[in-house]
Amino acid sequence: MAKTATAEKEAKKTTKKKATVKKAAKTGKKYLVIVESPAKAATIGKFLGNNYKIEASMGHVRDMPKSQMGIDFEHDFEPKYITIRGKGELLGKLRKDAKAADKVYLATDPDREGEAISWHLLHALNLGEEKPISRITFNEITKTAVKKSITEARDIDMDLVDAQQARRVLDRVVGYTISDLLWKKVKKGLSGGRVQSVALRLICDREGEIREFIPEEYWTLGAKLKDADGKGFEAKFYGKGETKTELANEAETNEVLDGLKGKDFAVTDVKTGSRQKKPVAPFTTSTMQQEASKHLNMATQKTMMIAQQLYEGVNVKGEGTVGLVSYIRTDSFRISDEAYEAAVAFIKETYGDAFVNPERIVYKSKGKTQDAHEAIRPTNVSRIPESIKDSLSKDQYRLYKLIWERFVASQMSPAVYDTLSVKLSAGDYTFRASGSRLRFSGFLEAYSKGEEEDEKVIPKLTQGDILQAEQLLPEQHFTQPPARYTDASLIKTLEEIGVGRPSTYAPTLTTIQARHYVTKEAKNLFPTELGEMVDEIMKTYFPDIVDIDFTANMEKRLDDVEMGKEEWKQIIRDFYPDFKKSVENAAEKLEKIEIKDEETDIICEKCGRNMVIKYGRYGKFLACPGFPECQNAKPYFEEAGVNCPECGGKVLIKKTKKGRIYYGCEHNGDGCDFMSWNKPTGEKCPECGAFLEEKGRKNPKIVCSNEKCGYMKEKPAEEENEE
Repeated sequence: MAKTATAEKEAKKTTKKKATVKKAAKTGKKYLVIVESPAKAATIGKFLGNNYKIEASMGHVRDMPKSQMGIDFEHDFEPKYITIRGKGELLGKLRKDAKAADKVYLATDPDREGEAISWHLLHALNLGEEKPISRITFNEITKTAVKKSITEARDIDMDLVDAQQARRVLDRVVGYTISDLLWKKVKKGLSGGRVQSVALRLICDREGEIREFIPEEYWTLGAKLKDADGKGFEAKFYGKGETKTELANEAETNEVLDGLKGKDFAVTDVKTGSRQKKPVAPFTTSTMQQEASKHLNMATQKTMMIAQQLYEGVNVKGEGTVGLVSYIRTDSFRISDEAYEAAVAFIKETYGDAFVNPERIVYKSKGKTQDAHEAIRPTNVSRIPESIKDSLSKDQYRLYKLIWERFVASQMSPAVYDTLSVKLSAGDYTFRASGSRLRFSGFLEAYSKGEEEDEKVIPKLTQGDILQAEQLLPEQHFTQPPARYTDASLIKTLEEIGVGRPSTYAPTLTTIQARHYVTKEAKNLFPTELGEMVDEIMKTYFPDIVDIDFTANMEKRLDDVEMGKEEWKQIIRDFYPDFKKSVENAAEKLEKIEIKDEETDIICEKCGRNMVIKYGRYGKFLACPGFPECQNAKPYFEEAGVNCPECGGKVLIKKTKKGRIYYGCEHNGDGCDFMSWNKPTGEKCPECGAFLEEKGRKNPKIVCSNEKCGYMKEKPAEEENEE
């Protein structure tokens, strides 16, 4: 009875919504709907009648001036807004359209940025007093969602507007002030900021860890075994008896090998079982960026650009312009009841009942989630990627397919594996082996990227079985330094520590690379000399700005403004006094870093002048001082102060195209191919004869370049003093 009543109630609501739109058509009233982009306008225009005129604001129409701070510090940090240059004609047209309309709907994006654009439009177009206005939002650009938004129109949410103002003012104060200081003390074109400076610090700190890292030796021992039927598998050394034992060096490994001579391997325990691999959650902004980076090799900025296209609408054959995915800036895993029910029905029809998760999964975020929007999902799950491939660009198709597969998989049943674990004894020592076999694919049918596991098959064994060792496999290893950040791992880290929000990750990564603070090689992010210089300045003079806890707490307070829990100006009031002191201290104590032209004995082959060392965006280079008459320039290589271990030539400090430092012989490309990431010492290893190199900065060590050797010694103190 309850279900029937609910259904009747929903049917009445739907009828009422349809009646609202029809009523508009009958009355002959004119309505203006303002969105941000022409693409969004074209998509929405399909869903509303002739009474509705759809126009685009082309993003923001008002902002603080670029030429000055634009904040009135004498009057409680009040921002000064002006019309953005080039928007005057557009605003004139929108004013005329608004005057001709009976009502204006502000339909900008459903987030704080969109809310702020609507608020600015309200003021720029002189709406509100003379003309009734309404704010409408929709999580997806579909006919149902757009028409529903008309019936649920509301006032502008000033909490969202204030949250945007707080971030904008705070970022302006920090960015303009620090950037001005860096321009004066270092060089033009530099910048600092709340999120970008923390991101740069993470990358620089990681590089420092890698430089300081000294590899440690360890060994593993495997055993290739065969059962009575000749079926083979590999077991791994566990320890002595039931005590787990690490093999630190060759001597310890040889001791175990001696103890295994002539010993059979006996099966002491066999356990069979099963385990489940849970389905993956639907995408948030950050997880979409991470997966697109890993599996599509797509930069974050490009990912967001393509995702925006899919959200705003793509011309699909047979359908016209349709929005293919829900709103793309979200940190929520939540999906609507309608989307869930549609997914379940699709999975049943496509894969079968067994592939539907028996219970609706509620994915929970680890950190603080605003939950204002759903997760990123297809607007129509039945619109499979292959069916619209011809209507999409290559990148649109790839990203849509990734989003679609991830969403479908999130509502499917777990994958199930059969597992087998075996304990074996040989003499005094214990070995273990484990295997798994996929029994039921579950969600892997839809989304297997990075989720599949290699099957390890172990023959059927019983306790007491005696096995023959075909081969013992001792292997030397060395611990590895922590991995450098990639776009994906940096975004993941920023999200985990609570710095930045979905809308900031892509621009942050773009900015630190555009400023040449960071360079990218094979997905890995490396700090440049310039980046490390700026990071050191920030750590010394603005420790709060690059402090992770401080920045994360600031993000939390900014989120509280959005939720109506805190006044936005109070954050600025609390922050500014200490920040002002830090700026004054830096202005007084930070000496100007002059990058002077250093004359060399290298003669310009074009005009005969002595070439000078200049500092460009990618570091040092040789240039003719006769510029602009003579524009000769070429790479500059500093000498490392040692001779090449292969040919005896000079070792030069070089850089890759992306700015990463390495050491190479002066005769590279001319008969000698010596290159090393670490500085060679000019000495040979006393144990294996390979060249020695320096590792680490704070606690430098002299290590053998041959990783299998493991020779290492402390760097003499006098050598450190000489440097």
